[in-house]
Amino acid sequence: MSIISWIILGLIAGVIAKVLLPGRDPGGLIGTTVIGVAGAFLGGWMSARFLDREIANQFYDGPTWIAAIGGSLVLLIAYRIFFGHSRSR
Repeated sequence: MSIISWIILGLIAGVIAKVLLPGRDPGGLIGTTVIGVAGAFLGGWMSARFLDREIANQFYDGPTWIAAIGGSLVLLIAYRIFFGHSRSR
């Protein structure tokens, strides 16, 4: 996959992760893209390392998408734990 494909995959994975974990998160589109792309790399690495699955070089590979969304969820949860702000009023 090209770098543009990874960015698109990361953007979509980040959006799906934010839909699955709703809440107030700063960052907007760029933050979503960064979390998604980093999550795609993290998910791919975890899939290859712990599940002994090769990283596919195809954009429409289902397990690649699941790994990318899973990695994005992990990063979004970690982001909220470490950088979350109190919402009390």
